[in-house]
Amino acid sequence: MNSVLFVLLLVLIDQISKIAMKVISSVNSESFTIIKNFFYITYAENTGAAFSILKGQRWFFVVMALVVCGIITFYIIKYKPKPLEKFSLQLIVAGAIGNAIDRLVYGYVIDFLDFYIFGYDFPVFNIADCCITIGAVLLILSELIFGEKIKLWKK
Repeated sequence: MNSVLFVLLLVLIDQISKIAMKVISSVNSESFTIIKNFFYITYAENTGAAFSILKGQRWFFVVMALVVCGIITFYIIKYKPKPLEKFSLQLIVAGAIGNAIDRLVYGYVIDFLDFYIFGYDFPVFNIADCCITIGAVLLILSELIFGEKIKLWKK
């Protein structure tokens, strides 16, 4: 699949899920139990980053997302990374774009995936956050386990 189409598909899935959550929450503001004591759908508006860090810094996050997307896009075009590295970077770009759209449109990011892990209420997150996290983990694995050296780090 074309890189741009893949990123756009992920952004579309993210945005549709957030719009659906916004509509549902306007009718019913309660959490929905999916798996009792483990997984809930809970609408939340986050003006910060992960764990609400830097709360209220809307434009900082929009600019950072655009800069990161630009750098990653330049890297992909210039260095032609191996498939796993490229896939990882595409996930990160899709997540950054998805959350940037929220910040531009609403002034906050819509979160709704709510997990309780070993009794701990993990911070609510969204599909864009999943893309960023999975992309980052795969990028690290491509370096550490599979030995795919990131070209900028080579001499």
